[in-house]
Formats: sequence, C-alpha cells, structure tokens
Amino acid sequence: MLHPVPSHFDYRPPTEPWLTVVHADDDIVVLDKPSGLLSVAGKDPALADCLEARVKQRWPTAAMAHRLDKDTSGVLVMALSKRALGHVGQEFEQRRARKSYVARVWGEIVGETGRIDLPLATDWENKPRQRVDHERGRPSQTEWAVEGREPGITRVRLFPLTGRTHQLRVHMLELGHPILGDPFYATGAALAAADRLQLHAEELAFNHPDGRWVSFCIPAPF
Repeated sequence: MLHPVPSHFDYRPPTEPWLTVVHADDDIVVLDKPSGLLSVAGKDPALADCLEARVKQRWPTAAMAHRLDKDTSGVLVMALSKRALGHVGQEFEQRRARKSYVARVWGEIVGETGRIDLPLATDWENKPRQRVDHERGRPSQTEWAVEGREPGITRVRLFPLTGRTHQLRVHMLELGHPILGDPFYATGAALAAADRLQLHAEELAFNHPDGRWVSFCIPAPF
C-alpha cells in the first residue's frame, strides 16, 4: 500500500546552488533543475520558492515552456519572450522536441528494450498521483532501454513519447519496476534504496527560435 501523499510542510527546496544556468541567449535560458525544487509555485505560500521564481529574478520575462516534477532533476528550458515561448511550446506540443531520461529502478528488468503503452489519468482520491485508466485515461507511451545492471537494480534510459504527469514514474511502476526513492509510487526497499527520486532529465534537443537544432545534455548525478 502506498504511503500518504507528502504535504507542503515537507517542502524544503535546495538552495545551494541557487541557480545553475547551462545556456542563455536572447530567446531562451536552459537550466539544470535540482531534485526537490518545484518548477512553478504551488498555491500555498509555503510553495512559493520555485525554479521559475528564481529565474525571473535574473530574467523578468522568463516563462516556462515545459515542466519537470519537483523530485525530478535535469535539463529544463524557459523562454524569454512571447515569440520564443510560442515557438518552444510548439516544439513540445508537436513532439518535435527530443527528450531522454535516466532512471534507476527496482528489480532486474527482463530484456534490453521495450515500449509501454498505457493510458493515464489523475487518481482523484490520491492527488497528485496518477494511475492507469483504460476507460478515461489519456494515451501515454514510453520507450525504454537498459543501460546498466546492478544486483537487484536496473539502470534504464527512458524516452517519453507523450508528456503526461508522472508518466515515467507510473509506467515503470506498472512494468513492475518502480523508480528508486520515489516518494509517490515506491514502497519498502525500493523507496529506501535512494535518498531522492532516481530520475533525471539528461538530454533535451529541439529547434531553437532562430532555426537551429540545439541539444543540451546534463549527465545524471547518480
């Protein structure tokens, strides 16, 4: 049985470093989001500190083009103008942007590659958790490839073909291999195996507003 959803009283975002900028130009800023920091502020004042607020201190016009879960780390891009935001937003909406994540999951996955195709919907009784819902869920696909193996643990690269909330976390859970340290979906030894969610957005590539194809990579810290 899953444990209670963590409350905002548990929110203690990392402050060192305050902000890690990977790239910045006239159109975009690319950041390394740490695990434990919200992408955008929550409704409760206790959840005001977030990556967006920190970036706006330096670039007041910055706006989120996409998000990462609080517990997920890695590459995130923000746009610095309405024109750039519209362009980058379309890169994600039209699935032209290419993303890959690295995760360490519980158990030893059988096989080397695979594809998960399971529709996802909000678990309203346990928000913000998501669940597989074959009647009301939105189509969701993830491809995976094994990158390494440890005793009882598998390191995988994940390629989300859609962008649903908690998609990678729920898909790996449904595969029988929850992501280590996941406060929402892992239990017992899988939860205790790591002091943070072992999910990292390592690579992001897309068409820059100026027309160039750009690619950014931040190696996983685990």
